[in-house]
Amino acid sequence: MRTSRAEGRVPSAIGVRIRRDAVAVDLGDGRTITAPLTWYPRLLHASTGERRNWRLIGGGTGIHWPDLDEDLSIESILAGRPSAESQASLRKWLSDRKTLANKRLQPARRNSRAHRAQRRARG
Repeated sequence: MRTSRAEGRVPSAIGVRIRRDAVAVDLGDGRTITAPLTWYPRLLHASTGERRNWRLIGGGTGIHWPDLDEDLSIESILAGRPSAESQASLRKWLSDRKTLANKRLQPARRNSRAHRAQRRARG
Protein backbone atom coordinates (compact mmCIF):
# COMPACT_ATOMS: atom_id res chain seq x y z
CA MET A 1 0.00 0.00 0.00
CA ARG A 2 1.28 3.43 -0.90
CA THR A 3 0.65 6.54 1.10
CA SER A 4 1.15 10.01 -0.21
CA ARG A 5 3.68 12.09 1.56
CA ALA A 6 3.04 15.78 2.13
CA GLU A 7 5.23 17.97 0.04
CA GLY A 8 7.89 19.73 2.09
CA ARG A 9 7.35 23.12 0.50
CA VAL A 10 5.02 25.51 2.31
CA PRO A 11 2.77 27.49 -0.06
CA SER A 12 3.17 31.25 -0.17
CA ALA A 13 0.60 33.73 1.06
CA ILE A 14 -0.85 36.07 -1.54
CA GLY A 15 -3.45 37.91 0.55
CA VAL A 16 -4.70 38.47 4.09
CA ARG A 17 -8.12 39.38 5.46
CA ILE A 18 -9.03 40.02 9.06
CA ARG A 19 -12.55 39.04 9.92
CA ARG A 20 -14.38 39.85 13.13
CA ASP A 21 -12.93 36.82 14.92
CA ALA A 22 -10.35 35.30 12.57
CA VAL A 23 -7.44 35.92 10.24
CA ALA A 24 -7.85 34.42 6.76
CA VAL A 25 -4.82 33.91 4.53
CA ASP A 26 -5.12 33.23 0.81
CA LEU A 27 -2.40 30.90 -0.42
CA GLY A 28 -0.82 30.71 -3.84
CA ASP A 29 -2.00 27.11 -4.28
CA GLY A 30 -5.66 28.22 -4.16
CA ARG A 31 -6.41 27.39 -0.53
CA THR A 32 -7.52 29.80 2.15
CA ILE A 33 -6.52 29.04 5.71
CA THR A 34 -8.23 30.59 8.72
CA ALA A 35 -7.11 30.86 12.32
CA PRO A 36 -8.96 32.41 15.27
CA LEU A 37 -7.81 35.86 16.41
CA THR A 38 -7.65 34.52 19.97
CA TRP A 39 -4.49 32.69 18.84
CA TYR A 40 -2.84 36.05 18.15
CA PRO A 41 -3.52 38.46 21.04
CA ARG A 42 -1.84 41.45 19.39
CA LEU A 43 -4.17 41.15 16.41
CA LEU A 44 -7.09 40.61 18.76
CA HIS A 45 -6.36 43.87 20.64
CA ALA A 46 -5.52 45.88 17.52
CA SER A 47 -7.64 48.56 15.91
CA THR A 48 -9.13 48.00 12.47
CA GLY A 49 -6.55 50.32 10.94
CA GLU A 50 -3.67 48.49 12.59
CA ARG A 51 -5.02 45.15 11.39
CA ARG A 52 -5.29 46.43 7.82
CA ASN A 53 -1.67 47.61 7.77
CA TRP A 54 0.11 44.36 6.91
CA ARG A 55 2.68 43.24 4.36
CA LEU A 56 3.94 39.91 3.13
CA ILE A 57 7.50 39.03 4.09
CA GLY A 58 9.94 36.38 2.93
CA GLY A 59 8.31 36.01 -0.46
CA GLY A 60 4.96 35.20 1.15
CA THR A 61 6.28 32.84 3.85
CA GLY A 62 5.07 35.25 6.51
CA ILE A 63 2.94 38.28 7.31
CA HIS A 64 4.13 41.36 9.20
CA TRP A 65 2.05 44.01 10.97
CA PRO A 66 4.45 46.95 11.57
CA ASP A 67 2.09 48.85 13.88
CA LEU A 68 1.80 45.81 16.13
CA ASP A 69 5.31 44.38 15.82
CA GLU A 70 3.62 41.07 14.96
CA ASP A 71 4.80 38.41 12.53
CA LEU A 72 2.97 35.23 11.56
CA SER A 73 4.51 32.44 9.52
CA ILE A 74 2.39 30.52 7.07
CA GLU A 75 4.03 27.32 8.27
CA SER A 76 2.88 27.98 11.86
CA ILE A 77 -0.67 28.77 10.80
CA LEU A 78 -0.82 25.59 8.70
CA ALA A 79 0.54 23.58 11.64
CA GLY A 80 -2.12 25.06 13.95
CA ARG A 81 0.38 26.76 16.25
CA PRO A 82 -0.94 29.83 18.11
CA SER A 83 1.27 32.72 19.20
CA ALA A 84 4.07 31.75 21.55
CA GLU A 85 4.20 35.20 23.16
CA SER A 86 4.35 35.02 26.95
CA GLN A 87 1.67 36.60 29.11
CA ALA A 88 4.29 38.92 30.63
CA SER A 89 5.33 40.17 27.18
CA LEU A 90 1.71 40.69 26.16
CA ARG A 91 0.93 42.61 29.37
CA LYS A 92 3.94 44.89 28.78
CA TRP A 93 2.89 45.47 25.15
CA LEU A 94 -0.68 46.31 26.21
CA SER A 95 0.61 48.65 28.92
CA ASP A 96 2.90 50.42 26.44
CA ARG A 97 -0.06 50.87 24.06
CA LYS A 98 -2.11 52.55 26.80
CA THR A 99 0.78 54.88 27.60
CA LEU A 100 1.15 55.85 23.94
CA ALA A 101 -2.60 56.37 23.57
CA ASN A 102 -2.64 58.68 26.58
CA LYS A 103 0.27 60.69 25.18
CA ARG A 104 -1.53 61.07 21.86
CA LEU A 105 -4.58 62.47 23.64
CA GLN A 106 -2.58 65.17 25.44
CA PRO A 107 -2.65 68.61 23.83
CA ALA A 108 0.51 69.51 22.00
CA ARG A 109 2.95 71.72 23.88
CA ARG A 110 3.25 75.19 22.55
CA ASN A 111 6.89 76.14 22.61
CA SER A 112 7.13 78.29 19.54
CA ARG A 113 8.77 81.71 19.76
CA ALA A 114 5.46 83.37 18.91
CA HIS A 115 3.68 81.57 21.73
CA ARG A 116 6.38 82.48 24.26
CA ALA A 117 6.21 86.11 23.12
CA GLN A 118 2.41 86.10 23.59
CA ARG A 119 2.78 84.74 27.12
CA ARG A 120 5.36 87.39 28.03
CA ALA A 121 3.16 90.14 26.60
CA ARG A 122 0.27 89.02 28.79
CA GLY A 123 2.37 89.50 31.83
